[in-house]
Amino acid sequence: MPERVNSSTDPAPEPYGRTMPTDPRTEGLPLRDRLRAALTAAMKRRDRCAAGALRSALGAIDNAEAVDASEVRAGAIESSAVGLGVAEARRRELTEADIERIVRTEIDERHAAATEYETLGRADRAADLRAEAQALTEQLGTH
Repeated sequence: MPERVNSSTDPAPEPYGRTMPTDPRTEGLPLRDRLRAALTAAMKRRDRCAAGALRSALGAIDNAEAVDASEVRAGAIESSAVGLGVAEARRRELTEADIERIVRTEIDERHAAATEYETLGRADRAADLRAEAQALTEQLGTH
């Protein structure tokens, strides 16, 4: 029978702002799937910095897929289609290059904000933003 490990001797989670390298099991997966897997891992590590950056990037991707509100047209109720799902609009389909561009934009925005915080004397917040950018950069890798 395996020896039971005392939870009080388990190593502490990674310090705030530290990220782990990409998981080899996610090699070859689409970027969105890698981001989701990294989010789960960051949450398990209790890495708030990485989890926040990954959630933000996934949200930006979801927003980019949203249907443009100007395309939605309302009509008379009596001429409306009836039934489950008939009013659903198909979301945009993003290519892998589109998703990568969105993530790179998120990274660039964090670097720009970090520079701004440094000029304002907020090195602590700048370091957090740089750690968030690093968490996203690690998911891009060389895929």
